[in-house]
Amino acid sequence: MGNVVIIKKMNEIEEMKKYYQSYLSDKFPQGSVFAAKTPTCSITAYKSGKVLFQGGSSEAEAAKWGEPTAASKTTTNQSTSQSHLPNQFESLSVIGSDEVGTGDFFGPITVVAAYVKKEQIPLLKELGVKDSKNLKDEQIIQIAKQIKDIVPYSLLTLHNEKYNKLQKSGMSQGKLKALLHNQAISHVLSKIAPDKPDAILIDQFAKEEVYYQYLKNETVVQRENVYFSTKAESVHLSVAAASILARYAFVRHFDKLSKEAGFTLTKGAGAKVDQAAARLIHEKGKDVMPSFVKLHFANMEKAMRLHASKYRK
Repeated sequence: MGNVVIIKKMNEIEEMKKYYQSYLSDKFPQGSVFAAKTPTCSITAYKSGKVLFQGGSSEAEAAKWGEPTAASKTTTNQSTSQSHLPNQFESLSVIGSDEVGTGDFFGPITVVAAYVKKEQIPLLKELGVKDSKNLKDEQIIQIAKQIKDIVPYSLLTLHNEKYNKLQKSGMSQGKLKALLHNQAISHVLSKIAPDKPDAILIDQFAKEEVYYQYLKNETVVQRENVYFSTKAESVHLSVAAASILARYAFVRHFDKLSKEAGFTLTKGAGAKVDQAAARLIHEKGKDVMPSFVKLHFANMEKAMRLHASKYRK
């Protein structure tokens, strides 16, 4: 289970309390302002200004409100979550899957599953494939262009308009991710058939049983030799490659949205994002927002208030 801590001012915490009103708990720890529990995340805000997010979607949920504090991202029992992996897992032929964009207000969600055969691992290392969080966008673009013709992969892009419709219908972000991962993995298995991977590794965004619960009404492509791990990009290069390809696709879509907006949009979900959204509302109108942003993020309300105070004078 992931833990993320962010620091907020008391007026912002009150704003968060209002946002999570329908999820508020009657019981909350001493020294806290409120406690809330969504289907995929628990949120506890303290008088000290610290806000703790716990659960499978902790990073995405926290990203709605700002950047985590230094060294606050922790993963409980990370060694336990990886201890179930076969010996020398990093040298096996594996399909890895990862997603990008779940914590960004602007832009789509991109999910990629990629198959890396053990014979390709040295080449991918030589090309610079590693955890995409340690790479700049320019490096990601360069590496992605080299590996996209080397490894079989499947890219799925959930654009904002469809995302917002599904989210409004009651589908959680966790379920959306599970559906996308399952579909991307299915596509790759079809591409490489009759070849079969030694394993499938999914960058863990929910507990294994929750993931399969999300897919209870779907055809699950495979259950044998399927593993879940936090920080999976550092566990096998297949996930690192998938992450790079997903980030590459996200960056391209993001650049396209910036051109449509007429100015450079901001990634993430911080204060600068609110300013960019307020400007977009001012220049293009509120009606364009469903195709640019994830409407349920707290940034939407912040942008509307900012727009009202800054531009309606």
